[in-house]
Amino acid sequence: MIYGSIYKREIGFEKGLLEVNPNATLLTQYANSFTDAAKGHKEDYMNKNSLLSMRDLSVEDIYSILDDARLFNSSFKDWQLPMQKALVANLFFEASTRTHFSFESAQHQLGCQVADFAAGASSVTKGETLYDTVKTFESIGYDMVVIRHSQDEYFKELENINIPILNAGDGAGNHPTQCLLDLLTMQNEFGTLEGLNVVICGDILHSRVAASDKEALEKLGSTVRFAGPKEWERPGYPTIDFDEAIEWADVVMMLRIQKERGSGMAGMTDSEYLEKYGLTKERYARMKDKAIVMHPAPVNRGVEIDTDLVEAEKSRIFEQMHNGMLVRKAVIKRGFGFAPFKEEK
Repeated sequence: MIYGSIYKREIGFEKGLLEVNPNATLLTQYANSFTDAAKGHKEDYMNKNSLLSMRDLSVEDIYSILDDARLFNSSFKDWQLPMQKALVANLFFEASTRTHFSFESAQHQLGCQVADFAAGASSVTKGETLYDTVKTFESIGYDMVVIRHSQDEYFKELENINIPILNAGDGAGNHPTQCLLDLLTMQNEFGTLEGLNVVICGDILHSRVAASDKEALEKLGSTVRFAGPKEWERPGYPTIDFDEAIEWADVVMMLRIQKERGSGMAGMTDSEYLEKYGLTKERYARMKDKAIVMHPAPVNRGVEIDTDLVEAEKSRIFEQMHNGMLVRKAVIKRGFGFAPFKEEK
């Protein structure tokens, strides 16, 4: 096998430098993709590997990412990026636990050097724009940025950024890596995504998870319906009575109330909301035998789901979190231009 590492700084890309090291850990099948990337212009290579929304991905792309994520949990568990300490910055302008730290875990496992950006301790407090912030990271040598921002489709302001951007969530717009981990969880459970009945219940209006999951699941052949208070319905999102959906769905996905985006409690107390729109033990008991419970988290126990059901037999909530790390490894790998894994036989 040929192994190697590529210097992905400005000079390395322009000159197409490829150092070969027989003791490194890069499989032969990737050598050509490095060389091809190095031959092209930096912007041609980097921009096409950004992941901003599920619209960026074909059906083939989605399944390739899911396959890579699954292999990261088995035969390619110890695979690392061959370039020397790729620099990645995590720019989270909104609070995050799972997305932020699963990205960071993925980055460290892949051998990246990671910088965590704190907006409150940066020049954002002095009026610096998002574009200037990201352009700064590009200018000082960072190879990739991961961004979460409260503005819907913030990335439209970043069209002149050449390094790959991975969207970790934009307002109520898109959350592609959450969608991918949801797809992986469903595919692992049912063996297919075609023909599944999925109900998503809760604050649909403000949910980027609902938006991304709807787009991908419908593209992949699932039937998706939405439930929750009428004031949180979203145009173009077909609704279903939640009590009816409980016995129809293969996947029951609960969403929290997005209070940070202006959602109130729709005039209800926590217990009233749980009784009317939450996953209670009574509803759980009426689910299909092989149906599963999902939630993008954070979970508001006792509001959208009974606290005893968070780790119940049908729950896949913490499995989703594990799958999030695997998916983000796959997305980072793709972001650096690597071809899908080919499993050795």
